[in-house]
Amino acid sequence: MTLYMAQFAYTPEAWTLFTRNPEDRTAAVKGLAEKIGCRVEALYYSFGEYDGFLIVEAPDEATVTAFALAALAPGHLRATKINVLLRPGVMVEAMKKAGGAVFAGPKK
Repeated sequence: MTLYMAQFAYTPEAWTLFTRNPEDRTAAVKGLAEKIGCRVEALYYSFGEYDGFLIVEAPDEATVTAFALAALAPGHLRATKINVLLRPGVMVEAMKKAGGAVFAGPKK
């Protein structure tokens, strides 16, 4: 299965609701992921462009995309971003393949 980093940002309205009624969303997020066919490895909050991120394991892009779409449906998220995460062994395999390839750059 492939790992993905799914970043998310809440709407200002969602933050207003959270400050009025604080809640840990971990169980809800993990429950949604399991229904869709994903597994949440970690959920963290952060400051910056995104309010938090998940490490999600999914069998394919369609499944992780379905997870993101279902999470967006209630309207409390203003932005998401999903990146594939490469395990070290995959990266070493890619380096070996690239090392054996010859590619001519632009001519001067």
